[in-house]
Amino acid sequence: MIGYLTGTIKFLFEDGCILDVHGVGYKIFVDAQTARELETGAATEFFIHTAVREDAINLFGFKRRETFEIFELLLTVSGIGAKSALGIVSKISAADFAAAVARQDLKTLMKLPGVGRKSAERILLELKDKIKPFAESASVESVTIKLTAQDEAAEALEALGYTAAEIESVLRKAPADFSTEQLIKFALKEL
Repeated sequence: MIGYLTGTIKFLFEDGCILDVHGVGYKIFVDAQTARELETGAATEFFIHTAVREDAINLFGFKRRETFEIFELLLTVSGIGAKSALGIVSKISAADFAAAVARQDLKTLMKLPGVGRKSAERILLELKDKIKPFAESASVESVTIKLTAQDEAAEALEALGYTAAEIESVLRKAPADFSTEQLIKFALKEL
């Protein structure tokens, strides 16, 4: 298994990059914070999680060790795969995630992408003892989640009584550059 890579960024994608390591290009999926920091031609290093499936071998790279460790902890939770775990660590810092789990904060976890009530309850149950080393260094007072316009619109529509399936199918049709307000108006017209 690949656990660490260092090289030069050859190409950038929205969700990752190609890392040139002595003439071999590795496609690496990265969290949102790491993606914002990458530059073509820059030398960089990653902690790597290698996900081997029947039909693919995917590499997930992290610049910060604590984010990498939270990602790997999330993979131990039943029902959480690599893509879901990457989405979670892209929206919340490792310290804030640890604080939320230590406080058993179900609401905060349910705001994360792909995490419904059952998944949030599973995360709290399965990680409550494993998260202690992270939670001790985390601020348990403030948890900030970076919500996208899509997330905020979905939350507002859910509060109006629409189901997650209805919301998801409508928001998928909306233009990517819409603001929260534009998304809500668009969805209400469609629904």
